[in-house]
Amino acid sequence: MTPKGFRLLAALFLAWLLAALTPAQRTLRASIAANTRWSREDPTANAERGQAGLVAKFRREVDPDNQLPDAERERRALSAYRAHMQRLSLASSRARARRAGAL
Repeated sequence: MTPKGFRLLAALFLAWLLAALTPAQRTLRASIAANTRWSREDPTANAERGQAGLVAKFRREVDPDNQLPDAERERRALSAYRAHMQRLSLASSRARARRAGAL
């Protein structure tokens, strides 16, 4: 089977699997998968790798041509990172409010 055919088959299987589960069952399955993963791995290394990748993304975004001095690039990247986290926090807050029926 070609890689493209395999990906299509895997996508179809995943779609079928998701349709066969209720939202509560999908949540439970995701929790099982997460707990299984963290029982086998050190989450610290993954978190550090993820944060490093996110900071590198913001460095590229604020200075795509790599022309700024290092200190200025870091300052701007940190501000972009903070803005990103604040947007996530706002979205989370609004979602919690919607679930509580406040909005």
